[in-house]
Amino acid sequence: QVQLTESGGGSVQAGGSLRLSCAASGPTYSTYYMGWFRQAPGKEREGVATIAGLGRTTYADSVKGRFTISKDNAKNTLYLQMNNLAPEDTAIYYCASIYRAGGGYFSISENRRRDHREYNSWGQGTQVTVSS
Repeated sequence: QVQLTESGGGSVQAGGSLRLSCAASGPTYSTYYMGWFRQAPGKEREGVATIAGLGRTTYADSVKGRFTISKDNAKNTLYLQMNNLAPEDTAIYYCASIYRAGGGYFSISENRRRDHREYNSWGQGTQVTVSS
């Protein structure tokens, strides 16, 4: 029953910045990974960045060096700082988590952490539009 709500999307010119937020509620103590995904019309959902429980991060090559994923555990909030945005970043951005009610040890490879099929909790999405 994890609920995720994104905010912070909008329109920005190329080279600009946005910061997305994802507020989580429910049994977040059973969340193993969180990630940001994006999907543009006619394209498949793409893993942008992920963060593990202890803070290990992964990034798609296309955003490495420009985007930063972080979280504030006290606030149950996930962030995506996006700098030097480009038109190809235009998409609906989704916050997602891998939630396992049973708890315990769970680990998947870094590549799988950016595979949307691994995730079972999703936010509604927030639109990011980057103009040239």
